Parts: sequence; C-alpha cells; structure tokens
Amino acid sequence: MQETKLPVGVAIIGGGPAGLSAGLQLVRANRRITVLDSNRPRHAATLRSHGFLTRDGVPPLEVRRLAREEFEAYPTAKVVQAVASEVTPLSREEALEVGFPDGIGFRVRGTGVRGAADAEVISRRVLIAAGLTEDLPDLPMIRAYYGTALHSCVECDGFEKSDKPLVLIGETSDLFARALLISRISSDLIVFTNGADTITPAQEEQLSKIGIRVERRQIDDIVGEKADMTGVRLTDGEVIPRVGGFVRPRWHAPVEFLGENAIERDDWGLVVVDKRGETSVRGIYAVGDIVPPGPQQIVIAAGDGARVAAKLNMDMIRGALGVGLIDE
Repeated sequence: MQETKLPVGVAIIGGGPAGLSAGLQLVRANRRITVLDSNRPRHAATLRSHGFLTRDGVPPLEVRRLAREEFEAYPTAKVVQAVASEVTPLSREEALEVGFPDGIGFRVRGTGVRGAADAEVISRRVLIAAGLTEDLPDLPMIRAYYGTALHSCVECDGFEKSDKPLVLIGETSDLFARALLISRISSDLIVFTNGADTITPAQEEQLSKIGIRVERRQIDDIVGEKADMTGVRLTDGEVIPRVGGFVRPRWHAPVEFLGENAIERDDWGLVVVDKRGETSVRGIYAVGDIVPPGPQQIVIAAGDGARVAAKLNMDMIRGALGVGLIDE
C-alpha cells in the first residue's frame, strides 16, 4: 500500500491536461498535491493533438508526459499509478485531528496499476479530473478506424479532413449542431442517424439547403481496405463511399468511486459544478471533460484546470481562516 506520509491539500483523480494543469497551479501555491492516474486517457487512440499553442500536432500521450514532468519537478508534487476505487469523507472530528482546519477532508483509495502498489491518500479536498469513458455506436469495425479515419472532436481533428467525403455518425439530439460545425470543413458530408430519430424534419431541410444529406437507415458496419476507411455499409447491403469523419459517442462519467456520496449530474450524465468548480458534495471539485459541456480541446481542459485550481486554493485559504466560501 502506497500511503502519503503526510495529509495532502488536494488529491487529484486523473492526470490528463485538466488534472495536471490544476496540480501545477496548486503546487506553485505551496500545496501538497497527489495525483492518482492510470495513464489510460480517453484520447489514447488519437495520433496527434491539435489547437494547443506550442504543442500543435504533438501526440496526446506526449503532452501528458511533458505535463507530468513539469508537475513532478516540484517538491510537493506526487503522482501515483492507480485507479481511484473509493472516496470517503472524513468526519469533522477526523478532519480536525489530521490538521484540516475547516473540518473537511477525505480518504482516497486507489488500486495500483502496472505493478504499482495500492494507494491511500488523506486530503483536504478532492478534484475529479478523470475524464469520460466513451460508448461508441455498436458497429464491429468502428474502433479499427477510431483515432485515424474517425474522430469525435471536430475542433481537434477537423482541419485534416478538409474537403474530403465525410460521415457524421450519431444517435444523440446534438447531431444537427455538429453537422453545422463540420460544414465549415467539408461540403461533402452525410449524417448517419443509424435508425435513431435525432434529426427533425426542419433540421433535415436546413441541412439539405447547405448540401448535407441525412441518411436514416441503419448501419451494418464501417468498411475499408487495410488501414484505410472506404465507406459505410448499411443493413440493406448498400455501401456508401466515405473516407472518414466523425462519431458522436455516448459518454459516461466514471465516478463509481464516490460510492454512496450522491453527486448531481445533468441530463447527459455529466457532473454538475458551480462557478467555482465544486460539485454538490462539499469539498469535491470536478474539472475537464467530466463537467458540462463535456469533451473539449486539450487547451480548454488545461485552462479550466488552472481556473478551478485558483478557486480551490482560495476555498482552502478561507476555510483555514474561517471566513467562508465567497472569494469575490
């Protein structure tokens, strides 16, 4: 069992751009910070990340590696290779006993990965930056092309698909807005609803006016030759030629480690936070893809991490002085 010798200011669950950005800001505020991370990010299949100044075109795992090195260069920073398994609030008496002046604290446990020992951290606050897990449309070959021909983030990967015959596959109500976004990239786009009633007749008419076709028939699979996607095969056998495009996954916020600590979510299942980044559970914050509006560019996740870290730091300062939560 890896156990930090001293209680920490914040236990951060997730070592992606949001979590490490927050961690960097907090260690620079002389906070003792522990990050629990399995290094299995949602975008692991993506070969290049885009839109991050000074890092455009760098593989996402390389961005994480550099960020982790910068974070761990500080003496109060620690990263443990673990998947969070349990977050338990301390009683007020327990929190005060370990030196948390506002009586708020948590015990965070994690299961070690890649041969690392299990971890246990006692912290004043918890920041969830665990990202999301994705449920892609149930098509046999979709993952074979995901991250190369097919992507989920238009802002991240759209430019490289410019002027190509593209698909947009999804079964959610935001498909229309995504189609409009992709229309800036290619004039040859077909929206596949896979049998779902997610594009209204009025929306279909509007898309038709700008040359975007809506295909409502069910999909059998994605087809290709070796590593190259060549089309979408429908259940009636027709193959519609396409070379790539975008998928709208359904997202799941992996917060099972909270156990019975009920946490508010929105209609999409994302974790609801206030303007400071705090969830409905006092002392637990969340940042990055896991909060509305969901997955965004790396640069936005990193910026959000820095913003929430500042609010979280002020929360702990005010808690130590007994002057309340409001920092404006």
